[in-house]
Amino acid sequence: MRASQRARGEDVALVDSLLSADERRRSSGVRFDELRAEQKALGKLIPKASGDEKAELLKKAGQLAADVKAADAERDAAASETQELLQKLGNLVHPDVPVGGEEDFVTLETHGTIRDFTAEGFEPRDHLELGQILGAIDVERGAKVSGSRFYFLTGVGALLELALVNAAMAQATAAGFTPMLTPALVRPQSMAGTGFLGQAAQDVYHLADDDLYLVGTSEVPLAAYHMDEILDAEKLPLRYAGFSPCFRREAGSHGKDTRGIFRVHQFDKVEMFSYVAPEDSQAEHQRLLEWEKQWLTSLELPYRVIDVASADLGASASRKFDCEAWIPTQGKYRELTSTSDCTEFQSRRLSIRVREGKQVRPLATLNGTLCAVPRTIVAILENHQQADGSVRVPEVLRPYLGGREVLEPVAK
Repeated sequence: MRASQRARGEDVALVDSLLSADERRRSSGVRFDELRAEQKALGKLIPKASGDEKAELLKKAGQLAADVKAADAERDAAASETQELLQKLGNLVHPDVPVGGEEDFVTLETHGTIRDFTAEGFEPRDHLELGQILGAIDVERGAKVSGSRFYFLTGVGALLELALVNAAMAQATAAGFTPMLTPALVRPQSMAGTGFLGQAAQDVYHLADDDLYLVGTSEVPLAAYHMDEILDAEKLPLRYAGFSPCFRREAGSHGKDTRGIFRVHQFDKVEMFSYVAPEDSQAEHQRLLEWEKQWLTSLELPYRVIDVASADLGASASRKFDCEAWIPTQGKYRELTSTSDCTEFQSRRLSIRVREGKQVRPLATLNGTLCAVPRTIVAILENHQQADGSVRVPEVLRPYLGGREVLEPVAK
């Protein structure tokens, strides 16, 4: 655990503080049990005693009552401190994860061909210019209505989102996922149990008057869906595909991706979520990655798969793979989908267990983005644009756009 904290760039001393608090919790618990046993034994002697002996026993009983109360308070305080420290501890990093920060990822594979726009005789437009030409994106009115990093999808932009969501849900359903429409507001225990009130808390919107949180991903309600439940091992794996709006404050991203809709405060997303036996989590992680690759390939996008470095994992992930699509006007790959193996981290915090015969134990949870809509629209517009500002529609989306093969300009 110390090595894991070190790899994450987190406080290693937290492990020792936790062990110390847990030792106090255990010892104070033993002390409380001993005093309670002595108190009960004394209680049986008092009715049988008389005179000075009874007076002495009653005096001792009074002192024991005070000691029991103090021991109980000490036990509760140590248990509370232990739990508080435990909530700050990230998941155990998988040994194969590359150690380092955001730029220390390892590229695992690359797919598709990057277009040479120079050879085609035109300079590529960025997604915002294309969105304006197509009458698909309006960020000026988004900012007027809600502020920076908000937007309207209009006309074919709105239709393109609906096509993406329906196509993504169709793929997930065909793969055996149960479609889910999830709440966008959750209670604190749901947010904390999934690991989003630690290092990620700065990006979370909180409604103080109601003590509810706006989710940044449907991973949160999908993970909490079986909170405080014991599942039957024969029903695993359980796979859900959740569609929801997502809200992120994007704290710390000042000056990053300020143009267009790549990094925004509100967006829609289709998310895959799996509950599996712990020993099956790594195989399920690969399956989630394959479904993400299948999706991006169907959209005819060039992309790469990276093994995310340890300090960039997030608290709940033991290992994470990102699929990054090529964005022509940025000249680099950018994250479109991500899949994380959270092992038993979330299930322990949310008290989700599996029954196998007479044994009950925590299970593993995994998540994988199938379609984060705005970023996917960015990639589609830029990679499939044509010289006149029109955009070719990937074949997989055409049935959801009334057979439309090309998005045509509505303004010069």
